[in-house]
Amino acid sequence: MAIMNPTSHSCETPYQAPQLISTPTACFRGCRIALHIIYGMLLAAAIPVLNKSTQQRIVQYWSRKFLDLLNVGLETYGCYHNATAQGRLLVANHISWLDAVSMNAVLPAYFVAKSEVGDWPVLGWIFHRINTLFIKRDIRQETARINGQIKGMLEQGDRIAVFPEGTTTDGTQLGHFHSSLLQGPVDIGSTICPVAIRYHDGTGKANGDAAFVEDMTFVGSLWKILCSPSLHVTLVYLPGIPCTGKNRRMLASEAREAIHTALTNLSSGHASHIAE
Repeated sequence: MAIMNPTSHSCETPYQAPQLISTPTACFRGCRIALHIIYGMLLAAAIPVLNKSTQQRIVQYWSRKFLDLLNVGLETYGCYHNATAQGRLLVANHISWLDAVSMNAVLPAYFVAKSEVGDWPVLGWIFHRINTLFIKRDIRQETARINGQIKGMLEQGDRIAVFPEGTTTDGTQLGHFHSSLLQGPVDIGSTICPVAIRYHDGTGKANGDAAFVEDMTFVGSLWKILCSPSLHVTLVYLPGIPCTGKNRRMLASEAREAIHTALTNLSSGHASHIAE
């Protein structure tokens, strides 16, 4: 497997799709997922009247069960304790809508998502109920509004998660990290916590079945995941980056470099070095 050099944008060799599981098996999984989403609607309806600790436990439980029903394996490495502190901004690379589910299964957070996600049938309603921050990326004033919300929530001790690439990739590339949503932690001198996300099969080889790219619909993406014979996701919680004395562009660059290094080590099988 190819290893990315410091000036390259490629993290993996091109993904080759394996043989899919049978349609009846995928349909059975799909029916169970549909029931779990309905269950999620019932839980989401109760979220506003619950305290934050209970909300987080519910989100974590539902997310873990969602991964189980999809038959997606979950692995975590690194400095998990850094991200558990209050008022942390998690900064991750972005491959799929499944990224947020996977991160919530480990450490629930409030996510910043593009406004179109809030319009998705059923799931969009759930995302609204669990206080997702939606941004209209084509409106310049939205950035200031969201940064203000992020700052206020961090000051309250909340955990926020952003995807600074601003779009998804197929997992073999690491895009440019935009700094526009990193102003909040700079203003309050907080710490950002990079999180590297990688999808692979049971042998560690890259698996692109979760990639939500181009004109793919949610249903089409879900079906592809349901048909995947061996899909695992690895989350690497990297050392926190203090914001004091740094601007947002410096933070974006440092976070990208940390995630780049972790993904390179993962793809080359050097898991023992991923959080160094």
